[in-house]
Amino acid sequence: MLEGRLPTSLEYLCKLKEMDLSYNKIEGGISEILQSLSRCCLGSLESLDMSNNQLYGHLTDQLGQFKNLSYLSLAQNEISGPIPSSIEELSSLKFFDVSENQLNGTFPLSFGQLESLETLDFMNNLLEGVVLETHFSNLTRLTTLTASHNRLRFEPNSSWIPPFQCEIIELVDWHLGPKFPQWLKFQKKLFVLDISDAGISDVMPTWFLNLPTQFEYLNLSFNQLTGGISYLNVRDIVDLRSNQFRGPLPRVFKNLRHLILSNNSFSGSLFELVCNSSSGELMEVLYIDKNLILGEIPDCWNHWQDLGLLDLGSNNLTGKIPPSLGHINLTVLNLRNNSMFGELPSILQNSSLTMLDLSENHFNGSVPAWIGDNSSLLRIISLRSNNFDGHIPHKIFDLLNLQNLDLAHNNISGTIPKCFRKLYSMANRNNRENYMYVSEGLYLSALLVLKGRQDEYGATLGLVTSIDLSTNSLTGEIPKEIGRLVELRSLNLSGNLLTGNIPDNIGNMKLMESLDLSMNRLNGEIPLSFSNLNFLNHFNVSYNNLTGQIPTSTQLQSFENYSYMGNHLCGPPLTKNCSTKDFSTEVENNGSSGEGSKVNGLYVSIVLGFVMGFWGVVAPLFFIRPWRHAYYRKLDHIGAKLYVFWATMDM
Repeated sequence: MLEGRLPTSLEYLCKLKEMDLSYNKIEGGISEILQSLSRCCLGSLESLDMSNNQLYGHLTDQLGQFKNLSYLSLAQNEISGPIPSSIEELSSLKFFDVSENQLNGTFPLSFGQLESLETLDFMNNLLEGVVLETHFSNLTRLTTLTASHNRLRFEPNSSWIPPFQCEIIELVDWHLGPKFPQWLKFQKKLFVLDISDAGISDVMPTWFLNLPTQFEYLNLSFNQLTGGISYLNVRDIVDLRSNQFRGPLPRVFKNLRHLILSNNSFSGSLFELVCNSSSGELMEVLYIDKNLILGEIPDCWNHWQDLGLLDLGSNNLTGKIPPSLGHINLTVLNLRNNSMFGELPSILQNSSLTMLDLSENHFNGSVPAWIGDNSSLLRIISLRSNNFDGHIPHKIFDLLNLQNLDLAHNNISGTIPKCFRKLYSMANRNNRENYMYVSEGLYLSALLVLKGRQDEYGATLGLVTSIDLSTNSLTGEIPKEIGRLVELRSLNLSGNLLTGNIPDNIGNMKLMESLDLSMNRLNGEIPLSFSNLNFLNHFNVSYNNLTGQIPTSTQLQSFENYSYMGNHLCGPPLTKNCSTKDFSTEVENNGSSGEGSKVNGLYVSIVLGFVMGFWGVVAPLFFIRPWRHAYYRKLDHIGAKLYVFWATMDM
C-alpha cells in the first residue's frame, strides 16, 4: 500500500495512458496532482483512478484539459468545492465517479453535453439545487445514474421522455415528488431502481407494476405511496417499507430473496404467501412487521429452508407458534406486539437464533431453559410483557454473546441467578459490531426500554448492552456478581421484592447510563462507589428503605428529587440536611417504631371500616334503580311525618 505524497517525477510520464492508484493512503491536493500530470500527458491520459485515498482540495477548470480522458474515478476522498463547468470539454468521458466526497454547489448543466457518458456517479456529496431536463439532454448512452444522498430536486415535465435507457437508477433522498415520476415508464432496461425517501406522495401507478423489465432490486421505501399491489416482478430484493400500501400481501417471484414490507397497511392473512409452494424457496429475509395482518401464523414453513430473518411484529396475529418454524434455521424471530399465546415450543432450540423477540404477547409457562442450551449465538432476548412465570433459568446466563436481556413485566419469581461470569459481551470490552447488517440500507433493529423510555435501536444496536428484569416478583438480594458486567449500559430491577443492601461493586460499572432499582425493599446506604458512574443520565432508587447521605458526584446531584423519594435519604439534591436532629429522629422512628405501626394500623382500620360501611349503604342505592326510588320515597314519607309533628308542636 502506498502512503504519503506522489513523487514529483510523475510529471515526466509523457506517454502515460492509464494510472490506477486506488485503495492506497495517498495524500495531497487534487489540483496539484492534476497540475503535475498536465505538464506532459495531457494528450495521452485516458484513464485515471485515484479512488479510496486521502485526497483533498478543489477540482479546477484544469480538469477540462485532459481531452482524451474516458475514465475518471476520484471516489471516497475528501475533495470539496464545486464540480467545474469545464467538465463539458471531456468529450470522450464514459465513466465519471466522484462519489463519497464533500463536493458542493449545483449540478453543472455542462454534464448534458457529455454524449459519450455511460456511468455518472456523484452519490453522497453536498450538491444542491434544481436539476433540469437539460442536464440530461445529450446523455443518450447513459446506463448508470447513481446520485443518491444529495440535496437535489428534479421535477421534469410530465411529458418528458429521457434520451437514455438506464439499467441502474439510484436517486435516494432526492426530491422527485409529489407525483410518481412519469418518465420512468420509458425505461425499458431497468433492473436496479432506488428512489426511496424521495418525497413521493401518490397512488402506485398500474403502468409501473406492468413494466416489461424484471427488477433485480427495487426500493421505494420511505415515501407516501398508496394503493394495492397484486404482484411484484422482482427476482432479488424488494423494499417497500414505510409507505401506505394496503390490501392483501402481494404475490412474489419464486426466486425472491428479500421481501421488506414493514410499516404499511397490508391486511389479510399470511396463508397464501407462506403456504404457496412457488414462493419462499430462496427467501432469506421476510419483514412484514407493523401492518394489519391477522389470523394465525400458518404451519407450512417447511419449504422456506433459506429463511434466516422473520419479522412479523406489530400485527394482529393470534394463536401459537407453529411447529414448522422450528424446522428452518432462523437467526432472527420477531413476533412482538401481537396477541399470540401458549408456551414456547422446544423445537425452536434447533434454530441458530441471534435475536428472539416475543414481547408484548400472551405467552405463558416458564421461561424455557433450552434458550441457553444450543443458542450461544443469541444476542437479544426480549420476552417482555407476557405471562411467563417460574424462575429465571440459570442457562440464560451461559450465553456468551448476550447483549440485551428483557424479561420485564411478567410473573417471574425466585432469586436472580449469580452466574454472570459467562456473559462475555456484557463483561468484556470486545469487538462488537456497531450494527447488525440485514440488507441494502437495512439493519437489524430492536425496541429497547432504556433510560425510562422505549426507543428503536438500529444502526447502533450492536453498541447497546442491557438487562431489564423489572416488574416481576423477584426476591432475595441483588447478586454482588452483577458488578462484573462492566460493559453494561442499562440495568433495570425496579418493581420487584428485592431486599438487602445495594452491592458496592455496581459502582465499577463505569459505562452505566441507566440504573433503576426503584420500588423494591432495599435498605442500607447508596454505595459511595456510585460517584464513579460518570455516564449515568437516568437514575432511580425511589420507594425503598434506603438511609443516609446521597454520595456526592457530578451525576447523582443532577437528578430530580423523585429519583430518591420514598426513602430516608438526605443531602443534595434533597433539601433535607443530614446533620439536623429532626432527620436523625425520623430515621430512628421509621426504622424501629412498633408502636407507630400499631397506631397506623388503628387508623387504617378506622378508615377501612368507614369506607366499607359507607359503600355498603350507598353502592346499592347508586347502582340499583328500584332501591334508589324506594329510598327516596321513604325519605319523603319521613319528611312529611316530621312536618306534621313540628306543626302540631307549634300549635
